Amino acid sequence: MSAQNVDHAPDSPRASQSPVPSGVQGDLELELLGLANALYNLGTTVINDSTKERDKSGGVAVKQVGLRVNDVVGHLATIDDMSQHVSVMIPMQVLADIDNARNPMQLTKDRIERAATENQFMNGKIAAVDSYRTYLNEALCQSFPGLEEHLQPIKEEPQ
Repeated sequence: MSAQNVDHAPDSPRASQSPVPSGVQGDLELELLGLANALYNLGTTVINDSTKERDKSGGVAVKQVGLRVNDVVGHLATIDDMSQHVSVMIPMQVLADIDNARNPMQLTKDRIERAATENQFMNGKIAAVDSYRTYLNEALCQSFPGLEEHLQPIKEEPQ
């Protein structure tokens, strides 16, 4: 499978966002794309063969499933060989999520959205405390004019 003729899924970030990395990681990524394609081909072959068997009443359907399985096993063997040369650590949570049939891209999006929501919530709390402090200082200054110089808001340096 060449880097120029790789078909991408519509939701794949690789087609428009970044080129395939060079070196071992690029080769590994292309091999993984080949594995995904081989798995897809295996699935469609199994479905087509089972449909042919139902259509044929007594004849034996010629199966290509074995060839497709060999193709998948070949890709897996190549990936296993290539993995010896890659030293990238993958968090266990990512692997667990994939095993549980969750999309890592969706998980990343969900976590970013959750962090943004929590950030907005915290900013609201900070604004509420600042507002309360301002009102409290004004009330204290009215009741105790001698404390006014000590209760003036401290000018914070912009960050």
